Amino acid sequence: MNIIKYLNKAGYDTIDSGFYTLIALWKSWYMGNVRKFHRYKIYNGKQHVTCRRLSLGMGKKVSEDIADLLLNERVKITIENKTTSEFVKGVLKKNNFSVFGNDYQERKAYTGTVAYVPYLDNVEVDQDGNITGDGTVKINYVSAQNIYPLSWSNGYISECAFVFSKVIMRKKYKHIQIHKLVDGLYEIENHIVEASAGAGREIPKEEWADLKGFESMADKVYTGSSERQFVIDRLNIANNTDTNDDADNPMGVAIFANSIDILQGIDTIYDSYINEFVLGKKRIFAAPEMMGTDILGNPVFDTDDVIFYQLPEDMLKSGKDPIKSVDLTIRAEEHEKAINDSLNMLSMKCGFGQNHYRFENGSIQTATQVISENSDMYRTTNKHELILGPVMDELIRIIARLGKVLQKALDPETKLVIDFDDSIIEDKVAERQSDRQDVSMGAMTLTEYRAKWYGETEQEAAKHVIDDTPDPDPQEE
Repeated sequence: MNIIKYLNKAGYDTIDSGFYTLIALWKSWYMGNVRKFHRYKIYNGKQHVTCRRLSLGMGKKVSEDIADLLLNERVKITIENKTTSEFVKGVLKKNNFSVFGNDYQERKAYTGTVAYVPYLDNVEVDQDGNITGDGTVKINYVSAQNIYPLSWSNGYISECAFVFSKVIMRKKYKHIQIHKLVDGLYEIENHIVEASAGAGREIPKEEWADLKGFESMADKVYTGSSERQFVIDRLNIANNTDTNDDADNPMGVAIFANSIDILQGIDTIYDSYINEFVLGKKRIFAAPEMMGTDILGNPVFDTDDVIFYQLPEDMLKSGKDPIKSVDLTIRAEEHEKAINDSLNMLSMKCGFGQNHYRFENGSIQTATQVISENSDMYRTTNKHELILGPVMDELIRIIARLGKVLQKALDPETKLVIDFDDSIIEDKVAERQSDRQDVSMGAMTLTEYRAKWYGETEQEAAKHVIDDTPDPDPQEE
């Protein structure tokens, strides 16, 4: 079904449908299977032959690498309020955020945008849409193709629709969830639409009881909050996909959105590189008289050996060599240089700097050396963290607010620290030693040192510093 038409019919405006076509294109480059590029036809003088162009899979590779730099096992979340900390970390663990968080950073890299939508599960809602009773907090993870902004300003999406697909009894359904502001407070509307071929009928609330998974879902929830109950996470790259200068598309773009030509070049060269070995393998052309049998009737050559190719009849009578070997020279060095030049361009365009990727011995090698703070990769990572940091902060506070709705003694406004450990790309050892010298000189306090290096708030760090101070020696008093 056409989601944009559905939203327009319901009175909502969203971004142009052409942008979702771009998202599909970026996804195909991520998968290394682009229509009319990796599958194409060549005319051989007699007929069109279908061919498959091989891919080096660099759309997938650059997405993996930026995801590993942004959200990995070294990221540390410190929440000052102990009860809130235990609750939030418990929710993140139950929702497998350590795995899905990184997975959706990779999805963000190739689609430009993802969303996290926390919600209350197994709760009772009265007839006015107010939440009553106990429940649990869960998180829906949403990719760009299922995110439809409804209102936004300066890149901040204040109202949004999210689409979730489900198959029930072999029928396809779309769960459309709309987060909108009404008199300054957020309401969440749920709609179920049949999405099988030729369908599009909206399922009335009375029939939801017959749909497994939707039996207890409310058609409308009044959050009673002026804070949104969803988080939009995007790459910190300007969206230049719209030619209209007045347009303000709040969605992000793929990390390689402006490098499609380079990806095409890489796969074209790589396909040619592999074809050098396919077409350049040794062949032996033999006259048919040489491909016969011996006096016992056994074949002179193995009929299953593909190295031999039988020439036309009467080759011996023509005076030509009955057997001729052809061994073409493979241009491996030229291809490797061309691939490495293209990889270098891709690396710079995606913000990894020069020589991040090398094509050696038929595979991609990634640089692992420590990179200084002045490097392109360091600046790129920090640029994306400018968005990811507030995203994590907002997600944690939404979870805490939902927990408070469940009558938990939580503090959604507690202080918290998101520590992105950049030790992969930054010389932390040298920086830490420098900070120790600052502490010894009095230029930095021990509290500041602990807060920076242990991922604590300054209040927590101060407590540890006090607790760690040794008691005075009674003999000195």
